[in-house]
Amino acid sequence: MAARVLSRCVRSFVRSSAIFTPASTCTRTLTLPSCQSFSLITDSRRPTLPQVYNPVTQLSRQYGDLPPLTLDSIQERVLYVLKLYDKINPEKLTATCHFMKDLGLDSLDQVEIIMAMEDEFGFEIPDSDAEKLMTPQEIVDYIVDKKDVYQ
Repeated sequence: MAARVLSRCVRSFVRSSAIFTPASTCTRTLTLPSCQSFSLITDSRRPTLPQVYNPVTQLSRQYGDLPPLTLDSIQERVLYVLKLYDKINPEKLTATCHFMKDLGLDSLDQVEIIMAMEDEFGFEIPDSDAEKLMTPQEIVDYIVDKKDVYQ
């Protein structure tokens, strides 16, 4: 319904402003019944193709931050990423199981797990630290330490 009203208003506005200024661009303000103000930008070379600029939607873009990390959310996310890894049996996965001894993974699998954790949490884990992370709990503790989570 609102699109039809806008379309009708734009068409009537373009028809009423058929006389263009010598400049290449003509800008006029259009006020709709819904009390929203639009700027109509028309090009004198192409008077049939007006562009409607809505300053309200241009300025209302908002970016949110991620929810705060907690110890439980970090542990859930680490275990979730590990359960999605195809070489790990989800039934055998616990927070204290060793990747190589208990799950039968090799060093290449451990590198892939660390890369998946880097993607999940959005920061890079140096190789010197990654070599020491052999259990999910060690990964959780490392992330808690690096992200300064206190709970």
